[in-house]
Amino acid sequence: MPLRTFKPHTPSQRQAALPDYAEITKAAPEKALLEPLKKRAGRNRYGRVTTRHRGGGHKQMYRRVDFKRYDKLNVSATVEAIEYDPNRSARIALVHYADGEKRYILCPVGLKVGSQIMAGPDAEPAVGNALPLKLVPAGTMVHNVELRRGKGGQLVRSAGGAAQVMAREERYTVLRLPSGELRRVLSECYVTIGQVGNVEHQNVNLGKAGRSRWLGWRPQVRGKVMSPRDHPHGGGEGRNPIGLTHPKTKWGKPALGVKTRRNKRSNRFIVKRRRIGYGAIG
Repeated sequence: MPLRTFKPHTPSQRQAALPDYAEITKAAPEKALLEPLKKRAGRNRYGRVTTRHRGGGHKQMYRRVDFKRYDKLNVSATVEAIEYDPNRSARIALVHYADGEKRYILCPVGLKVGSQIMAGPDAEPAVGNALPLKLVPAGTMVHNVELRRGKGGQLVRSAGGAAQVMAREERYTVLRLPSGELRRVLSECYVTIGQVGNVEHQNVNLGKAGRSRWLGWRPQVRGKVMSPRDHPHGGGEGRNPIGLTHPKTKWGKPALGVKTRRNKRSNRFIVKRRRIGYGAIG
C-alpha cells in the first residue's frame, strides 16, 4: 500500500502522508456482516476511564471478522473484495465460500480478488490458508495465531504483523513474534499463512490534529507542563527537565524498566523475552 503526499497548500498538507487506498476494491461493506458499535470513550462498565485520550470520532459499524474458520474446514472460498475496516489497522477481505456463505477475514499481503483460500489440515501452506501449526513448514511467516485451540486467533492481527515458525518441541511449536519474543504455542492451534497487509500503516502521518479527532483520539498533554498536583513531572520555573531520577506515570508509579508482567502461569511458554524498546519487559 503506497502512501500519498500532497503539495503544501496548507500547513497540515506539508507533513501529511496518507494511504492511497489503491488496494480497496469495494467501498460499501457487506450489510449482513455488520453490527452496531457503541462508543465507550475509553471507559469500562463502571464508567471509569481505563484508556486515556479516547473519545469523539466518527460513527462506525463493526465488521464481523472470522478469526476461527473452524466450521468451514476443507471448504474452498473465493476472495470477492478487499475492504477498509475503520476498527483495525489491517484491511479485510470478503470471501465467498462454495456453500454460498460470505465472511470477512484479515487480508494478508499477496491476497488478491479471485484468489482461492481454504482452512483445514488438507490446505496447502499458501497465503490466506489456515492450518494447524504442526503442518506449517519451519521458517513460514504466519499471522492470526491462536493461543488456545478453538478460541480463534489472538496474536499478530495488526497491519504488517507476522510471526515466524522457528522450531518444534514435542507438543509445542516455537514462534518468533513481531516483538522479538520466542514463545511456545500448542501445535494443534491454527494460524493463517502470510503477513498481515497494509504494511505501510506505520509510516502514516495524519498531518493535523483534526484528523486524529476524526479517529477518536483526544489530545495528549505532557506531564512536565502540568502543575505538581496534576502530575509528578509538573512544576518548576521556566522550561526545565522533569526533575526526577526515574520517569513516573501520572499516578506517581515508575514508568520505565519496572516489571509489569503478572501472568506467571504463561511464563513457561516464553522461551526468550521480547526486545528492549517495546516497553517494560518483566
